[in-house]
Amino acid sequence: MSFKPLTLATEIHNASQSSPIYPKTIKNSKGEEVVLGDPAITRALVALMDLSAVNGGAASHWGGPAAIAECMSALHGIMFRDTNWSSKYNFVNDIGHAENGIYALRANLGFGDLTLESLKGFRSIDSKLTGHGESHLYPEGVLLSNGPLSSSLPQAQGLCFADKILGNSRTTVVSISDGACMEGEAKESFSAIPGLFAKGKMNPFIMIVSDNDTKLSGRISEDSFDMQPTLESLKTLGWEELKIENGNDLEACYQGLEKAMELSQKNKPVFVWLKTTKGFGVAKTTEAKSGGHGFPLKAFSEEIHSFLEEILGGEIPQDLKSWADELVKKPESNSNLSSAPKEKAQAGLARGMIKAAREGKPVFSVSCDLAGSTGVAAFQKEFPEHYVDVGIAEANMVSHAAGMSRAGFIPVVDTFAAFGVTKGNLPLIMASLSSCPMIAVFSHTGFQDAADGASHQSLTYLSAVSSIPNTKVVIVSTSAEAEEFMYQAIADIENKRENKEHADSYIFFVGRENYPVELKGDGNYKLGKARVLKSGSTGVIVTAGATLFKALEVAENKDVSVVVQSMINDPDVETIKSELSKNGGKLITVEDHQLIGGLGSQLCHSLKLAGVDFSMKSLAVMGEFGRSAYTADQLYDNAGLGIEAISKAIN
Repeated sequence: MSFKPLTLATEIHNASQSSPIYPKTIKNSKGEEVVLGDPAITRALVALMDLSAVNGGAASHWGGPAAIAECMSALHGIMFRDTNWSSKYNFVNDIGHAENGIYALRANLGFGDLTLESLKGFRSIDSKLTGHGESHLYPEGVLLSNGPLSSSLPQAQGLCFADKILGNSRTTVVSISDGACMEGEAKESFSAIPGLFAKGKMNPFIMIVSDNDTKLSGRISEDSFDMQPTLESLKTLGWEELKIENGNDLEACYQGLEKAMELSQKNKPVFVWLKTTKGFGVAKTTEAKSGGHGFPLKAFSEEIHSFLEEILGGEIPQDLKSWADELVKKPESNSNLSSAPKEKAQAGLARGMIKAAREGKPVFSVSCDLAGSTGVAAFQKEFPEHYVDVGIAEANMVSHAAGMSRAGFIPVVDTFAAFGVTKGNLPLIMASLSSCPMIAVFSHTGFQDAADGASHQSLTYLSAVSSIPNTKVVIVSTSAEAEEFMYQAIADIENKRENKEHADSYIFFVGRENYPVELKGDGNYKLGKARVLKSGSTGVIVTAGATLFKALEVAENKDVSVVVQSMINDPDVETIKSELSKNGGKLITVEDHQLIGGLGSQLCHSLKLAGVDFSMKSLAVMGEFGRSAYTADQLYDNAGLGIEAISKAIN
């Protein structure tokens, strides 16, 4: 039976045939001159975009786009020879941190509606130029969304397969980093793509791997293990290997990619092994172990001028200089900032681990590159023999920990919530099924990772894991609470296993921003017990994590109770029932999570099952993805979770 696919509108912009604003001339393999976008200008624009985001309060990335700038200029020069380039190529970028470099290059090339001026809003809530490429916001420029490393490669595999079925003549080109090649999804595609090719089921496919032995936290080979054997194995798997030894040489990239295009028309997929230098263009980032992963300059830094001069090797063009001049103008300082001590709640989780380990409890950290961001690095520094970094591989991290648990350790895994509850979900289920309790630290929940956009904003984190048997799901709000809860969780696992009793796993969810170390009137921390931080008579706000602080701010001028319910999938019904009885049964839940399956829905279900009579309002995310913004507060306001929305819900 024959069938045809749905007719979908083509949204990708055509290529401009005008010359780049800032060109660079090289020679192709035939010795002919070719005009491309200048990669030094790409780096300069990335630096300006990054400082603009940093000024707004957001994180940003420099090292990845700096490494791949020459390759992207060369690749676009080849693809954009045809105005209707998307009819001949599927281009998928799986180096999420390099997306800002693609925006910058395309603005130089006059792609679609991109201009140098449009780059200035990068990562802001008003811009479609998000931290990672997101097709739901910018379908004219992003074919497949990226962010979680290696997730776009297997999608591109399917796209290429579909083109073959449909008789389309497109070549699929994917860029990916060596760090992303550590992920299980990537390794599955490494086998599947040549395997399907051998059966005649794939169109031409080119995979460009930016290999610089560098990930977020440092050198891959030093922190984890050498990836060279993995890349060397691709040839055995059925890939045609083409190595470009100097991936930061524009002409070498162009001529190498010309050859790759020729090879792709044969009967094998092509693996372009591109040797790059992360942070290329500036000495201090080139030499840094992390390759200048994040942008190395502080907000409003005057150093931006010398940074640009080093990138460009001399004089800064006037339009770039004017932009740099704008970026160093500091706004008036805010004198109303609270002087109360603040820190990330992650710091408390690490202290709880350290306290337990000092007592001889067999705590062992199993990480996958993000220990600095999750706070667990403090434990690893204190106990360097009590941790392992398995590389960028969340599923492998959790399963590795399960094996250690079976051997009698109390393993603690850590990563961003967006990756832990997705790539780590099946391993978490299997760990529970195998009676291998562990502790997870999953950070950057909800909108807390504002600048990285939708792919990094875990808005389903509670619903994803709350129904796993033998698993306790906990949101921590302050570092003092986090320290106590971590220690209690470790002690609980130790005591129960030593007594040959069943022990649960604990998943701790934590934000990203700095908050008070401890809240006034708080301190009686007991896992599973809700805490009434303020009593009132006109309603009860139940929340935890980042939204707790917004609720407390609103409650200062309202006769309302505020209850922090940290244990999400086993709520303290009695405490909340008691507080509702004093407030006319009026319940308000607030969370930076989807409405479905979150704190509110789980609490409501438990209260109803207990026969509690109450009315309810739920402030949550209503079935939408997030987006980039300079600050999480902008996203809370945009989603109806800010101060004004909470205040209105009480009235």
